[in-house]
Amino acid sequence: MAQEKKTKLGVWVILGLIFVSLIGFGGTSLTSTSNTLATVGEKEITVNQYALEMQRGLDAISRQLGTPISFAQAQAAGLDQEILSELVNNRILQNEVANLGISAGDERLATIIRNDPNFQGLSGQFERDTYAEILRRWGTREADFENVVRDEIAATALQVGLVSGFDAPADYVDLLTNYVAERRDISWVRFDATAVEAALAEPTDAELAEYLEQNPAEFTTPETKTIVYAALTPDMLLPTIDVDETALREMYDARSADYNREERRLVERLGFSDEAAAQAALDAINAGETDFDALVADRGLTLDDVDLGDVALSDLEAAGDAVFAAQTGDVVGPLPSLIGPALFRVNAILDAEEISFEQASDELRLELGRDRARRVIQDTAEQMADLIAGGARVEDLAANTNMELGSIDWTADSTDGMAAYPEFRNAAAAAEIGAYPELFETSDGGMFVLRVEQINEPAVQALEDVRDAVAAAWAVDAQQQAVIAYAEDQAAALTGGSSFADLEIEATVDADVTRQTFLDFTPQGFMAQVFATDEGAAFVMPYDDGAVLAQVTAIKSPADDEDTAAIRDRIAEQLSNSMAQDVFATTLSRIAADTEINVVQAAVTAVNAQMQ
Repeated sequence: MAQEKKTKLGVWVILGLIFVSLIGFGGTSLTSTSNTLATVGEKEITVNQYALEMQRGLDAISRQLGTPISFAQAQAAGLDQEILSELVNNRILQNEVANLGISAGDERLATIIRNDPNFQGLSGQFERDTYAEILRRWGTREADFENVVRDEIAATALQVGLVSGFDAPADYVDLLTNYVAERRDISWVRFDATAVEAALAEPTDAELAEYLEQNPAEFTTPETKTIVYAALTPDMLLPTIDVDETALREMYDARSADYNREERRLVERLGFSDEAAAQAALDAINAGETDFDALVADRGLTLDDVDLGDVALSDLEAAGDAVFAAQTGDVVGPLPSLIGPALFRVNAILDAEEISFEQASDELRLELGRDRARRVIQDTAEQMADLIAGGARVEDLAANTNMELGSIDWTADSTDGMAAYPEFRNAAAAAEIGAYPELFETSDGGMFVLRVEQINEPAVQALEDVRDAVAAAWAVDAQQQAVIAYAEDQAAALTGGSSFADLEIEATVDADVTRQTFLDFTPQGFMAQVFATDEGAAFVMPYDDGAVLAQVTAIKSPADDEDTAAIRDRIAEQLSNSMAQDVFATTLSRIAADTEINVVQAAVTAVNAQMQ
């Protein structure tokens, strides 16, 4: 039964390709000296077919995301290449069935055409006049259209034949099912430093030296560059910049909307095909059968896709009053929107905000002062560049301009002072001793030039310089080793036949764990070690500053229940689908190798350009 369902599903997916290709006969024509975009053997892909498949792809993505997607965005995601590949692969199969002499019969052809909604009237039945009129609009003759549909039906038959009838070997399915679903009963405990009562002895110099030798990375200094620089930033000039009240007032008035904001809402919007679908979704939410997050996920969307951000009443148009009447967390609708009937969720209520000129003046003064300081710096940039070109040193720039002289012992982790600027960090990383001075600009409009005086390579620090740090690290390690040693003694006793009760250790018991089970407060790889351990055996793994001790108390076969049956069916389906996909891909690749394929790249480029 499972195989029958898989085959039917695969057939329906492939049959969908028929209706995809029919769309290629409609729509607006594109101007071109030739209507051929590609030839695949004796088959053709027209300019209109490619253009309309691209438009269909754009529409599908836009509907899924709930917002219009531009062609440039789709092209950046590779949609144009995906559409062209699908069309070429489809024609490869059509060409092959033609070579094999496979053709669809008139009865099957008639069924496909009669069932196409494009050719049905208001009664929902096929209408001969509608058929003729639609083909006339599409600019194709009945005979040509029907030949393409025959090709599609025949190609579909070939695809169905290639992907049907694959059953994964039962023994292999059972083996994988057993691996995934087998179970273990375990008892385990986590030990920390309190498990070891004895105090650690003070480390000797030899022990510290050995620890330093074995863990050099912890005590190695990074590469350090001693850098001298001259810099001028807007903040350095601020004390010299005068900002008059008139300019501040004009700036405040220009930004009145920023300082005096009307009441707003943080809102998410999920669109639906019609009002009935939106109402059904809201009813399900109100009945506790689902929630807004689940509805978004069911559509293949993320919350970012439906987020409108903070909006004013007027931004929501007809939906505004209902949304603004809702409380935080409410879902309201269905309400009209640019994407059709929609549900809205209110995530926060933002009260109206009024900031007076006096309250905003300090912020405005700082911004306006920095803006004027940037202009001053730009006015002196040419002088700085001329001095550098004339051979001026960093110190000369500081002496002859407003630039300030400074120095820094720079490492890749430096973020203070001038190193707070990414432009300075990048320049420092690339700078070498003796390099020609270069004038750099910072993101806030400042300028700087630097010189590397000395480069100190990474080096392990001497023990006398880091004794306290080494001693602290040694103590942590020694404490953990003592805990691990204690845990290993308990593990040996457990493996030898003792129980946790015998050892007076209170353990956590977890039954029927699988490889997919996650247990809090266990180290990475814990469950893999559980399944690598024999029944009755115990093991120890380091965890944080202590250790975890675990014993496998029972090894169990997969449960004989619906969950295991579902796992087996899923594995069988995945294996069968994988086999079918491999055969189809290999066959398609071999057919393609024997098929002459010519793509008119100029035509592709022209279509893409007209869709921008």
